[in-house]
Amino acid sequence: MVRMKWLQEAAVLVCGLLAAGAGAQDFPNKPVTLIVPYGSGATDTQYRKLAELASRSLGQPVIVENKPGGNGTIGPVQMARTAKPDGYTISASTVSLLRQPHLQSVNWNPLTDFTWIIGVGGYSFAVVVREDSPFKTLADMVTWAKANPGSLTYGTPGQGSSLHLLMADLAKRAGFTAIHVPYKGGGETTTAMLGGHVMVTLNNVGSVNAQVEAKTARILSIFDAERLSHFPNVPTTKELGYDIVYSSPYGIVGPRNMPPAVVKRLHDAFKVAMEDASNKVLLDTLSLIPWYRSSEQYAKWAVPAFQTEREFIERAGLLKTQ
Repeated sequence: MVRMKWLQEAAVLVCGLLAAGAGAQDFPNKPVTLIVPYGSGATDTQYRKLAELASRSLGQPVIVENKPGGNGTIGPVQMARTAKPDGYTISASTVSLLRQPHLQSVNWNPLTDFTWIIGVGGYSFAVVVREDSPFKTLADMVTWAKANPGSLTYGTPGQGSSLHLLMADLAKRAGFTAIHVPYKGGGETTTAMLGGHVMVTLNNVGSVNAQVEAKTARILSIFDAERLSHFPNVPTTKELGYDIVYSSPYGIVGPRNMPPAVVKRLHDAFKVAMEDASNKVLLDTLSLIPWYRSSEQYAKWAVPAFQTEREFIERAGLLKTQ
């Protein structure tokens, strides 16, 4: 009887594995939804291009669904909680997933609640003003902010975003105070800066490229280790005396426990998309950088990056209290 029961259980297990394998082999047989947790801007533009190109490899449409909010975490967290791990709902991911648990108490874990599918790119960040701003250099901005404590206003894509933390870090090092005005995305912050609602915006370079080239905005500094080939005359913040170097990778994640075959199918399709010539042109246009990481590499990268984000937040004085 015991042996018979064991054989029955084994048969059920084998059938289950075969069914899962068959499902993975057929994947995808319907459209895939890619959640982008931001509104208009460079991030949305980049993921829409990747979705378009990946659709060709997958043989099914990849439909972008924008779910901004929570500094880029609402979309992927909602996906992790509600989507089946079948690969039909996946999400864009930024370092916000690794940062938010250090800023506030959350009921999710970035290292265990997601399947890390592929790393695809990275942002270059900048301090930006209107072309007619009295701040011609970063030194001008710092000098004015120190002379007018608490009067400098700056917009970012949200409380606790990389850009908010970068300004907090800069202000702490330079010895000034400023008023943070959070928005839902890079497009909104650019509009606010151009409309005079904030004096400065910290943004990814891709979200202000068009305005800089149209001479309606000016970049005061970038936070990369080296100057950008697209804007060779713009100094790095480190060059200007502030030891802040920061880049922000992004990629694609899914719910935890996704079948390996499905993960590989998605990984391979988006890797082909990354390598497409039209995507490379877009990256250059948006001043984004390629950052390929395989599924295994991306998951391994997340572990030390989680600690790095904690240190970044602590330096900015924004670490949550226990």
